[in-house]
Amino acid sequence: MKHFLFCILLLSASSFSQEVAILKYSGGGDWYANPTSLPNLIQFCNQNINTKINSKIATVESNSVDIFSYPFIHMTGHGNVVFSPNEIENLRNYLISGGFLHIDDNYGMDEYIRKEISKLFPQNNLQELPNSHEIFKTPYNFPNGLPKIHEHDNKKPQAFGIIIENRLVLLYTYECDLGDGWENAEIHNDPIEVREKALKMGANIINYAFKN
Repeated sequence: MKHFLFCILLLSASSFSQEVAILKYSGGGDWYANPTSLPNLIQFCNQNINTKINSKIATVESNSVDIFSYPFIHMTGHGNVVFSPNEIENLRNYLISGGFLHIDDNYGMDEYIRKEISKLFPQNNLQELPNSHEIFKTPYNFPNGLPKIHEHDNKKPQAFGIIIENRLVLLYTYECDLGDGWENAEIHNDPIEVREKALKMGANIINYAFKN
């Protein structure tokens, strides 16, 4: 019954508006990093892929019922992440009820977030998405998979996911730093073609989250 009520809440919220939120979490990590990234991505999507997403970006906490008001939640940072048992349960219910969580490692988050992701779905390990996955195909084509935006440790960019009943419910982007590519141009001084790749990949993620 609880799961059914969560589904109704999420579906009713998403049917009336298109809104996104940033996840606030505990542990000391800077969940508030990249303040211009989501507004820029939303503007890009509304101008280029016919979305009508509210330009006001909400902040939600992991243990709040408010997360069920947002079909798409973004999470980023450089450091530690800790989810309590109540937060784990709430996030799990959100994801299996139709929600979508995008976690973007802003460099330094990896060793912490993987532990917390493993608590969400102990029976469903993170798996690297193949380049043929739908999220790399529409509306923009990325035949080589996740683009490289910032170098960091000079490793290849990787997109990992949790898939439940054939639906990608959680996307973890690693060694890519999409969020930095979404930020205002003067912050990182990325070339326009790099920012464009980041925004187009972000649009693919938004498109997938709202249509699946």
